[in-house]
Amino acid sequence: MQVFYATQFVLALPAGHRFPMAKYQLLRDRLALERPEVRLLQAEPASDGELALAHTPAYIEAIGSGSVTDQAMREIGFPWSEAMGDRARRSVGATVAACRAAFNEGVAANIAGGTHHAYAGKGGGFCVFNDAAVAARLMQAEWGRSGPAPLKVALVDLDVHQGNGTARIFQGDSTVFTLSMHGQKNFPFRKEASDLDVELPDGCRDEEYLQALELALAELERRFEPGLVIYLAGADPHEGDRLGRLKLSWDGLEARDRRVFDWAFQRRIPLAFAMAGGYGLRIEDTVQAQINTFGVAAQYWRRWQNQPR
Repeated sequence: MQVFYATQFVLALPAGHRFPMAKYQLLRDRLALERPEVRLLQAEPASDGELALAHTPAYIEAIGSGSVTDQAMREIGFPWSEAMGDRARRSVGATVAACRAAFNEGVAANIAGGTHHAYAGKGGGFCVFNDAAVAARLMQAEWGRSGPAPLKVALVDLDVHQGNGTARIFQGDSTVFTLSMHGQKNFPFRKEASDLDVELPDGCRDEEYLQALELALAELERRFEPGLVIYLAGADPHEGDRLGRLKLSWDGLEARDRRVFDWAFQRRIPLAFAMAGGYGLRIEDTVQAQINTFGVAAQYWRRWQNQPR
């Protein structure tokens, strides 16, 4: 299973910053030790032209040159640096590469990504560029060279925070379906309209969550026929997450992942996934949640390999 990373491009953050940057290297190290079927591959940066499929040229240039305003950087939540821009480009590139690999192997992943708070012309919530939005539009452009009909992409966002930037980018686009299942009272406090928003109460537990997911996937299938799924497998619905406010157990998170992977596999829809958010009170818990996601993904990757070509 191909898994793309940019962990060598570390963003130096001030002491005490609440974003757990170390989780990416910890995850990569554990995948290398524990998952022999994983091929860890360095991500290439997205180009200006690729980013422009979902972002304005002015915003791309501002991030690249450092001319972005202080207010815009406060909204993102990171200090500006060349390394920040390079890492953001590579995070997009990793999801692009995972999508391409998924068409060949059924399942592939980005160790990071899920930067769903980035809009066309601004970032937010630790998100600089929107990797899923760029990847969806680039896959559609590449598909258009060989397919008679547009590629339809479903973005299944199960991060605990609403994918507001993604929703806004694709509003009115009938070729992309945005599904966001998130905490009703959590960030962002002014939400956008996805194609399907499922809002969950604080303290939501496994049974209620999984029932809501089942209904959401049924509604997605009723309204849309995707040729690609991009799955944001946030670890932050876990009960040990300091920003999540939901109460999913380890078993609940794993059942969530299994349902999404099985839904795509049963319909033979290639699936690329990104790890999205995770802010555990213990960073080890965030990494464990992500390792569990990769365990489920590997099972379905093996099932794809046994399919007739």
